[in-house]
Amino acid sequence: MPDFQCSAVLFDLDGVLVDSIKSVIVVWSAWAEKIGIPPAKALNMIHGLRTIEGVRLLAPHLDAEAETQKIESAITKKGGTIAMSGANALVRSLPADRWCVVTSGLREFAEIRLQDAKLPVPRILVSAEDVSKGKPEPEPYLKGAQLMKLDPAECIVIEDAPNGIRASKAAGIRVIGVGTTYPVADLKEADAAVKTLEDISASSEQNRITIHVK
Repeated sequence: MPDFQCSAVLFDLDGVLVDSIKSVIVVWSAWAEKIGIPPAKALNMIHGLRTIEGVRLLAPHLDAEAETQKIESAITKKGGTIAMSGANALVRSLPADRWCVVTSGLREFAEIRLQDAKLPVPRILVSAEDVSKGKPEPEPYLKGAQLMKLDPAECIVIEDAPNGIRASKAAGIRVIGVGTTYPVADLKEADAAVKTLEDISASSEQNRITIHVK
């Protein structure tokens, strides 16, 4: 695959940098059963969405903010969050001011998951509280580029979910898909797709970053 030139890298969090999928499945399944929704229906809808948007779609009659706090807190407290294979090496190969995280989760719990996974917390972290419309809308990634003080076209996004890939493309940002949550075949809207972060490496010179994709 060809190399990508950019000025910064914007990472999704869950499924890209950290693996908390077991806790996500347990907590969302229990929540769905409690309110009378088939767990499979909930799990099929939530990936790549802000938690609050998943709650609104599945249970519009409930207090979405309160339920979001419960769900995200429960996922984080479950523990067991680990770094995705290749994540630590990749983020530490980038200049500290040239990467950020754009997550659909709440900031408080995003930072805890990064710390639990023994990954650095970036200087810039765009969370669910920072946007009015989450992925697949472009706002989260546009916000990330804005905070990095860069034109979106100068960035690269790394994503694991079709909703996140669509958000990136809508923002005018090139995107590399990682087949950790969905099969690589389902990430065809990305500019490139790999199986794991181990298939991606980076080198930098001055303010230019080269992303190498196997």
